[in-house]
Amino acid sequence: MYLFQLGLRRAATQLSKSSFACGQCLCQQASPAPPSHILKLVAARAPAIRSYATKTKSPIASLSKNIQNEKTSNKTSEKKSSFPETNAKSVGYWLLGSAASVFGIVVFGGLTRLTESGLSITEWRPVTGSLPPMSAEDWDSEFEKYRASPEYKLINPHMDLDEFKKIYFMEWTHRLWGRFIGLSFVIPTIYFIARRKVTPRMAANLVGISALIGFQGFIGWWMVKSGLKDDLFAPGSHPRVSQYRLATHLAAAFACYSWMLLAGLSVFRTHRALGNPAYYTGHFSALQNPALNILRRSVLGLTALIFTTVLSGALVAGLDAGLIYNEFPKMGTGYMPPKAELLDKFYSRKEDGSDIWWRNMLENPSFVQLDHRILAMTTFTAVLALFAYSRTGRVQAAMPPNVRKGVLGLVHLVSLQVALGITTLIYIVPIHLAATHQAGALALLSGALVLGQRLRIPKNTVALVQRQLKQGAQPLKTQALSQKMQEVAKNAATKA
Repeated sequence: MYLFQLGLRRAATQLSKSSFACGQCLCQQASPAPPSHILKLVAARAPAIRSYATKTKSPIASLSKNIQNEKTSNKTSEKKSSFPETNAKSVGYWLLGSAASVFGIVVFGGLTRLTESGLSITEWRPVTGSLPPMSAEDWDSEFEKYRASPEYKLINPHMDLDEFKKIYFMEWTHRLWGRFIGLSFVIPTIYFIARRKVTPRMAANLVGISALIGFQGFIGWWMVKSGLKDDLFAPGSHPRVSQYRLATHLAAAFACYSWMLLAGLSVFRTHRALGNPAYYTGHFSALQNPALNILRRSVLGLTALIFTTVLSGALVAGLDAGLIYNEFPKMGTGYMPPKAELLDKFYSRKEDGSDIWWRNMLENPSFVQLDHRILAMTTFTAVLALFAYSRTGRVQAAMPPNVRKGVLGLVHLVSLQVALGITTLIYIVPIHLAATHQAGALALLSGALVLGQRLRIPKNTVALVQRQLKQGAQPLKTQALSQKMQEVAKNAATKA
């Protein structure tokens, strides 16, 4: 029985399903329909559709991916530089205010020298010297130190304590003003850089100016120290500071002022350009005119000539060369002193006389005044020539209005400065005229710097204006202005 059941099971597994169904059911079962033509096409195209689907993405997926990419790019750009692309306007106001303060201390420093007050304080105490003597004992101590100086022994042996206090307060105010400039610049510099109120380039400028201010304080004491030693001037001669150190001190002050002025003006120029990009697009394009190339280089050379004339004036002040030949245009019987006076062997320190030329040019009061006269008249002539050249056809047509005004202002400043110089010389260097003449020199240099800044094409500002135009709301007009700004930026980069 068991063997019979096992054989039945094996036979059932080998039979098909039709063996167990009736014939009527098999007839009623519908035969499968043949596949349609559309299904055949879909089946044929299925591999291509699957490959295309893998390559392409849905709009929502691509949009989300773009947003993620923008976020990551913004994060990476923020990590690279957290400094802004433009400086805050407050930085510009602060820089121009600091420049005005330097202008004032330059004039006051001239008054300190003219009143012979610079050697009244014989020590350099950057911190403790901020306070004046507070008691009678302190005043006696300071006066006793001054009595040991060559200036008191040779020039002021009859000076009393009240007269000493006058010259002491002049020098003390000059030094206190210098400390104020240093603190009022260094502390805001740290704040602006820490708060990211300035661009990286402006941050480097601020650090450089701060270092120059600190170095200027050292130069000031180095200059005063030269007037406190007998071995730095001939025995029995008028005690004075070294004219070389005086010129260095004045040059550093002028450089500091110029640096502050140009940095402050650049801040406002950038903000004006971004506030009116359409106007400044045409303005920068006009500055690209080849007719202005010679004018631009001439202004640069004129600025260097004015600075050289200022340094020669410092030599005149250091040697008191303005107290001789108080007439103009002649110097004595002729337009220049005798050759024997100009090339005096007294100033030569070598036996072969190889240094007689440059020693007399820098140490002989007669030769130094002649140098200053020649440089001053050369500067005056150069400014007039620049004005005449700017009124020629091609140049006048290409000049923007602010450049035209700058050239005319330079003519006014140099005319006033020449008149002040001649008047100061004829009246034997009165204090008020001499101080005004020194202020006029700094004003003339300011005019040249402003004119040069107006002729300059700032590449960074051009790039910012170009970017702002691309993001404008008027497509057609913006595109035309953007193309013009691209041409300006390309020309500026080529010249650089």
